[in-house]
Amino acid sequence: MSMVFPTPEETMAFGRALGRVLRAGDLVLLAGPLGAGKTTLTRGIADGLGVGGRVSSPTFVLARVHPAGAPGVPLVHVDAYRLGGDLSQLDDLDLDTDLERSAIVVEWGEGSAERLSADYLVVRLDRREDDVREVTLEPHGSWADRTPELAKTS
Repeated sequence: MSMVFPTPEETMAFGRALGRVLRAGDLVLLAGPLGAGKTTLTRGIADGLGVGGRVSSPTFVLARVHPAGAPGVPLVHVDAYRLGGDLSQLDDLDLDTDLERSAIVVEWGEGSAERLSADYLVVRLDRREDDVREVTLEPHGSWADRTPELAKTS
């Protein structure tokens, strides 16, 4: 399933819609080049979840935990860019434990974070030269049933 978002605000609005359907145990992997809108999308997800704290790229700390808001689901925001495929560092974050009680969003996690769960959603972002974002959803496991509903909310 693919969508087009002409502005960063529309990308963030889609993130809000995604955040509203996330629940504890959900894993979302964000893929795309630098500047494609992964952190903007994550800000929207955080807003949709109603979590606290400023959302920024956790590149230098690898992961940030945002406390649960009204829906009761905390957000763990991970940036795996600096890991360069070193899965031992990803293991050190103990994400499998966090996954039981949080929604986890991993930027640059494709190729490493999938092993955390058979149920995950890959959100592939691409930023065209005209600044339009093309977003493709690739559902795995239970996300295959949930993705059509998500498309209706965006």
